[in-house]
Amino acid sequence: MAAPALPPLPPQLKSIQHHLRTAQELDKREPVVAYYCRLYAMQTGMKIDSKTPECRKFLSKLMDQLEAMKKQFGDNEAITQEIVGSAHVENYALKMFLYADNEDRAGQFHKNMIKSFYTASLLIDVLTVFGELSEENAQHRKYARWKAAYIHNCLKNGETPQPGPIGMEGESFDAEREEAGSSSVHSGTTPPSSSTYEANNIPTSNYTGIHIPPGAHAPANTPAEVPHNTGVTSNTIQPAPQNIPLVDPSLYSSQSAGEVRLTPEDFARAQKYCKYAGSALQYEDVSTAVQNLQKALKLLITGRE
Repeated sequence: MAAPALPPLPPQLKSIQHHLRTAQELDKREPVVAYYCRLYAMQTGMKIDSKTPECRKFLSKLMDQLEAMKKQFGDNEAITQEIVGSAHVENYALKMFLYADNEDRAGQFHKNMIKSFYTASLLIDVLTVFGELSEENAQHRKYARWKAAYIHNCLKNGETPQPGPIGMEGESFDAEREEAGSSSVHSGTTPPSSSTYEANNIPTSNYTGIHIPPGAHAPANTPAEVPHNTGVTSNTIQPAPQNIPLVDPSLYSSQSAGEVRLTPEDFARAQKYCKYAGSALQYEDVSTAVQNLQKALKLLITGRE
């Protein structure tokens, strides 16, 4: 069920419009991610302006949406437990990032992959709802925004983008989003002309030295929903064979945790790894699931990570 319509977005809250649009787009196929997109938008909006009448009215309606969604999905662990929700959003963001990264490295440049890179960066923004971003996620966010800008500007100028991580500087993304059939945050209205990829959020660093692993296990059914009725099969991304990590041999010879004193924090971390593994399995990401399960097992057996 789609969330109720919001009033017009006040200009002061322009910076949250893309997160709200992403929530709209995900309402049907990923309501959990849509919920956290709205939660991020509300928390960010409250910090920006919660006092002027138009902002207060908008944020109040947004809060009503969140309460309605929480009631609707109240039995979903990803809504009731933040640790599960965090893993769910993170895996979905990575799924979208890896799809775009696969397309990029294969030299398949198109609007859908640009949108996937940019949306992945928005979803990593959403992860700040759960706390500070990891260094890896912060790096992926910068890279995804920069890649979206670089590829967009190349296509706009009739140039062929260079696949994969490269050293480019000063890319900006100030062109209007070209999303055929996309819906507005405003009910029944056309998206405002300010509906752009925010140029001031695009980093201008040189990314030559950043290591972005190839998206070798991007799922075929990507969040960006590549059209399936084109009749063209050569561009369909098929899941590649996954490289399953070897089980750490030391785990077999490790002593029981009988004399190991585990703290509440240790148990919380072990639970986190198990939740991450379960969420990864939802996306058939066996490699990530195995890695997290091994981390949990090692922590419980040895008391060390």
